[in-house]
Amino acid sequence: MRMDTAVRKNTTGRVYEFFNRRVTYHTLFWLALLSLLTVIEGTEQGFFFTLSNELINIFFYGLIVYFNLFYLIPNYLTKKRFLTYCGLLILAALIITPFKVLAFYFKFSGYPQAQAELLQNMNWYFLVTFFIAGSSTIFKIIADWARHLREKQELQTQTMQSELRFLKSQINPHFLFNTLNNLYALTLKKSDKAPEIVIKLSEMMRYMLYECNEKQVLLSKEVHYIRNYLDLERLRQGKNVEINFEVEGNVADQKIAPLMFIPFLENSFKHGLSNQISTGFVNIRLRAEGKKVHFFIENSKPDAPPKQDSRRSGGIGLVNIHRRLNLLYPNQYELEIEDSPRSYAVNLKLDLA
Repeated sequence: MRMDTAVRKNTTGRVYEFFNRRVTYHTLFWLALLSLLTVIEGTEQGFFFTLSNELINIFFYGLIVYFNLFYLIPNYLTKKRFLTYCGLLILAALIITPFKVLAFYFKFSGYPQAQAELLQNMNWYFLVTFFIAGSSTIFKIIADWARHLREKQELQTQTMQSELRFLKSQINPHFLFNTLNNLYALTLKKSDKAPEIVIKLSEMMRYMLYECNEKQVLLSKEVHYIRNYLDLERLRQGKNVEINFEVEGNVADQKIAPLMFIPFLENSFKHGLSNQISTGFVNIRLRAEGKKVHFFIENSKPDAPPKQDSRRSGGIGLVNIHRRLNLLYPNQYELEIEDSPRSYAVNLKLDLA
């Protein structure tokens, strides 16, 4: 079964590679044009007679098309020498047309009336030849524009993915650094809370290692992660800090970028609460209404601003959250920050559609 699947995949890959080649594209195009011209001309004089006529047409059409694609366009049109390009394209059509008419003239040697019509309609043959060459120019411009657009989109996607990986890599070590510092302080005090923190930390690290590698996670898992985070903070903060987390609405199968709310939580506990505050609070509310999510967090602040610590990251979390929101949810979010003397509040509205 596996061998059959591998053979099918290999065959599909070869077929895709075959049809993806430029030579294949061009061959199929000329064959389709040959068939179309043969049908249009009709086979009253015999199928092979008509087919040979159209083969001559295809030969001269191909001659001017590839002269245009491989010489005129690269050397004149792409260098913005438009007038010279147009003049040379007309000249090429003027030169090729008589040779084409001459080829048909010899082919119709037994048909004097057909030969006379050839000479009378030479202007028409010139216009058709010039039209075919001009069409190849338009096709080339459209193809180059589409390729440039595709390459630009791929570059933007690669840049966005690289930047998101970088931003996420800053979030995880930042959180781990803070938590290990807290755990170290508790182990120095030989606190009974240390083992419980280790268990919570292991659950959270499992989430970050195995779940957060995806572009999106279930909102319910993100909520569970927040609960674990807050449980860990309650163990560390003790009874001096009141921590509330309310979930409203229907948290079901909505999907969200992982760790989107964690920088707000980190800043609430790291910068909002400090040793200088005897009592404090962190109030969090998350409301889900279909694909719309409203996240609100507010924390108390000390009476005096804490002293600057050179080991602090300088609020890198909030910088990252702005970048991630702009990359992942452009024009799909509203972020309001209210910084008052006694509290700090963040109001985030996300459209996950």
